[in-house]
Amino acid sequence: MQLSRTRALRGPNLWTRSTAIETIVRCEDSEQRYSTIPGFEEKLRARFPNIAPLQPHGADQALSLAHVLEVAALSLQAQAGCPVTFSRTHVTTEPGTYQVVVEYTEEAVGKLAMEKAEALIQATLSDSPFDADAAIAALRELDEDERIGPSTGAIVDAAVARGIPFRRLTTGSLVQLGWGSKARRFQAAEIDSTSAVAESIAQDKDLTKRLLHAAGVPVPMGRPVADVDEAWEVALEVGLPVVVKPQDGNQGKGVVVNITTREGLDAAYKTASEFGDEIMVERFLPGHDFRLLVVGGQLVAAARREPPQVLGDGQHTIRELVNLVNQDPRRGTGHGTALTKIRLDDIAISRIASEGMTPDSVPGQGQRVVLRNNANLSTGGSATDVTDDVHPEIAARAIEAAQTIGLHICGVDVVCETMLKPLEEQSGGIVEVNAAPGLRMHLAPSFGKPRHVGVPMVDEMFTAGNDGRIPLVAVTGTNGKTTTTRVIAHLFTSHGWRTAMTNTDGVYVNGRQIDSGDCSGPRSARNALAHPETDAAVLECARGGILREGLGFDRCQVAVVTNVGEGDHLGLNFITTKEDVGVLKRVIVQNVAPSGYAVLNAADPLVAAMAHVCPGKVIFFAADRHHPVMATHRAQGSRVVYVDGDSIVAAEGSWRESIALREIPITRNGAITFQVENVMASIGAAWASGLPWQTIRRGLAGFVNDSDNAPGRFNVMDYRGATIIADYGHNPDAIRALIQAVEAMPANKRSVVISGAGDRRDEDIRVQTEMLGEAFDDVILYQDAAQRGRADGEVIALLRQGLQGASRTSYVTDIHGEFIAIDHALERLQPGDLCLVLVDQVEEALEHLQRHVAQAAAQA
Repeated sequence: MQLSRTRALRGPNLWTRSTAIETIVRCEDSEQRYSTIPGFEEKLRARFPNIAPLQPHGADQALSLAHVLEVAALSLQAQAGCPVTFSRTHVTTEPGTYQVVVEYTEEAVGKLAMEKAEALIQATLSDSPFDADAAIAALRELDEDERIGPSTGAIVDAAVARGIPFRRLTTGSLVQLGWGSKARRFQAAEIDSTSAVAESIAQDKDLTKRLLHAAGVPVPMGRPVADVDEAWEVALEVGLPVVVKPQDGNQGKGVVVNITTREGLDAAYKTASEFGDEIMVERFLPGHDFRLLVVGGQLVAAARREPPQVLGDGQHTIRELVNLVNQDPRRGTGHGTALTKIRLDDIAISRIASEGMTPDSVPGQGQRVVLRNNANLSTGGSATDVTDDVHPEIAARAIEAAQTIGLHICGVDVVCETMLKPLEEQSGGIVEVNAAPGLRMHLAPSFGKPRHVGVPMVDEMFTAGNDGRIPLVAVTGTNGKTTTTRVIAHLFTSHGWRTAMTNTDGVYVNGRQIDSGDCSGPRSARNALAHPETDAAVLECARGGILREGLGFDRCQVAVVTNVGEGDHLGLNFITTKEDVGVLKRVIVQNVAPSGYAVLNAADPLVAAMAHVCPGKVIFFAADRHHPVMATHRAQGSRVVYVDGDSIVAAEGSWRESIALREIPITRNGAITFQVENVMASIGAAWASGLPWQTIRRGLAGFVNDSDNAPGRFNVMDYRGATIIADYGHNPDAIRALIQAVEAMPANKRSVVISGAGDRRDEDIRVQTEMLGEAFDDVILYQDAAQRGRADGEVIALLRQGLQGASRTSYVTDIHGEFIAIDHALERLQPGDLCLVLVDQVEEALEHLQRHVAQAAAQA
């Protein structure tokens, strides 16, 4: 068994809406039915007893080692605590070759699970050891390192529940919610609208206390000190007992409380100095430690925090009791679990030493042993929810404190005896105000009711009814998708939206190109959706990107499928038939929002069949309104777009809107059939997006099919009285449509300049010139700059084979180099002739042609 080409599918894909690892597996003949390998399953289960059943669909199936790999990779993740359920093994057209797809929640964990699964199978085959427990532990540890922490996760979960899309911007806790101009960002429990000034104030505990005191909020007396002697002076000044802590500390690090002696203060000052250069001394407030969470001017949760402690049983030492408490699965080493493990470190040993004990002491039955003076969860403390007990006056003081500092999300630390009485009545006070507070104590308290604090945080960023989404149109198909993408983007811009567009030419935002090259994949889509100026997006989704990584978004408002043509990339990546292409292209239709639309070509059976997988509604388009699919859809009161005489008509029930073809320059009065289809698809997308018809009409009238608006898409130029048409058509269906279009244009002699992509099948390359030989007098062949795996001259030879026996072509030549071939064709042109140039290097070839056209115009 051999694994190759492992991919991470990071968005909705050919197999599932979930993220998944896809790998190609090649099995020898003896490995294509694992049941024929003597003792294989028994040896496998001896090494990994908890693996799921290998024959979930019945014992009669001939399952290979690739299927075993699938089950093992999924089972290993499940045993490590990952919430994964989907997996699949697909038999390809190549004998012994399989595509194994296994869901993941964290990409690194999914890849490691695949590696461990392969190692398990190899160990089983070679009868060598495999430590399943160690593999699962490694996966669990990696998952804890990679996954979003509980605080960030709570906010993400609340956003997802509201339908808000999210994207992790780093491996840490920085997350973007929403798209484009509606996007918001947060990190841990801090949102993007909170100022750096407010956060800086919260870090300065002395400044915080002075501001709160000035605002009438009760705080303990105290101030910063320069050395340990001044610390003792302040302690005597405010009155013992006191608290010593770093001025800019967090998570309770370096905080020592309830100090009553000079010796204790000296030790506390030394401890605090390890965590900060500036030290504060303040009056110790008796009572319990409470954390109040304020979000957007409201108190949303409160918890009483207890310091890390153990309860004696008269049998175990303190060290043993700590180990027993740490066996609680809720306790971990970082912030990824509900609680943190208790540390028996120098601070804890010093704390129990003050009680006359050591780690090896055996506390009596019921004796409470406190291991730290502070109650932070990050040092092993626990929490009890008291939200329902908070007195309105205490809540008001906490909200006032957050607003005084300027924090939208604020953790307010209060020390008092009870939450049931105002602070002033019990000598309580606010001791700290925290930016980016931890949420674990509220999400999963040790005792009491969990609070869904992520919900008010999302509500603070997104008003009611705002899901952070912008109008998003996804466009795919074999031919016409780039032109359709450009027309839709133009219509959106005409509506006043700052529009992001991705296609095979680049990424454009608000009319500015921000990336170049083939940008029809998911990475470019994510970049467009992350841009702050994006009010709407039109994204071309090509075959390669969907196969390679899936979609760059979770769902779209509108999905447009122009057609499924012949010969486009067939034979690559196990896509061997038009039907395979259709299954791949329909991925965008499967991921339409329930409130959205799929705009589908009714005249293409493979596209029309996609309607049944659309979660939303469907708009069909076709030139023939009497087509059975169109007639049925319209009779049901659904939306259709068609051609009626010299107009394009949009209809729904008895309602109609028509736009004359003469008002749409790109169609040349309806003479260019494939452009009429592209326009119908674009009208359907604009209609589904809610654009006014006046805007659609105005936008179509203003879209000119030149090299600026649609480079390489039937760009027409005049050269010394001859007509030049530049187009990027590169498959049989595109060539057929181009021939039909140019035949509608008058010409004395017709010539064509063509090459062929080396990654097409031989028959697909030959058939292009077979068609051209029937329609053109001159055929100039050239060799692409990149042969894509073909030998030098191989593509030219295939093109020449297609011209054998051509009924019309009388002149054939082949030239090495695209621009030299173009120059040769231009030299042969006479006034009244027509030349179709099928460009390869689109921008460079168009610039070359425009230069010739400009020179000819200057000489005229």
